[in-house]
Amino acid sequence: MATVIPSEVIEGVHLVEPKKFGDERGYFIETYRREWFPKGREMVQGNRGNRVAGCVVGLHYHLHQSDYWYVPFGHARVVLHDLRAGGPTDGATQMLDLGEIDGEENNHLGVYIPPGVAHGFASMSDMAITYLVDSYYNPADELGVAWDDPEIGADWGLTDPVLSERDRNNPRRADIGLQWQPHPSLRT
Repeated sequence: MATVIPSEVIEGVHLVEPKKFGDERGYFIETYRREWFPKGREMVQGNRGNRVAGCVVGLHYHLHQSDYWYVPFGHARVVLHDLRAGGPTDGATQMLDLGEIDGEENNHLGVYIPPGVAHGFASMSDMAITYLVDSYYNPADELGVAWDDPEIGADWGLTDPVLSERDRNNPRRADIGLQWQPHPSLRT
């Protein structure tokens, strides 16, 4: 069984340390289980992205969608920032490393990201990321905030990243003005 750890930095974010089972043939890891997030909604879509070393993807956020990320190979520096103005962890930024860090064995961590938390990653090596989402793609809920906003203060671990046109043009946090409305996964 996996260990699910609530973030000490951002409310509603959870880290997952799955249990690894292996022998001379290789190993098996259960990377996601619905029951790990009892207040969350059912994940309805799975996606995979492959990135070459040196990219930054994000920061993106959704008002109505949660994500669950897992890095099967490579190294991702994940940046999370709570945009939920007036919420208990408003303005908090968290960085964590998923995957194979500095040539070490994959840490196999997963991360659950609730709505209103901006999320992005830097590809520290060639890598793949899988992400499950709890609602189908909705372009109206695909929002972004500047990856290099000094108010967010992210340490991406890269000095001159490759960015998409979208991510180069995202607004600063001060220009988006979100208000705190707890997602059902955060309500008690």
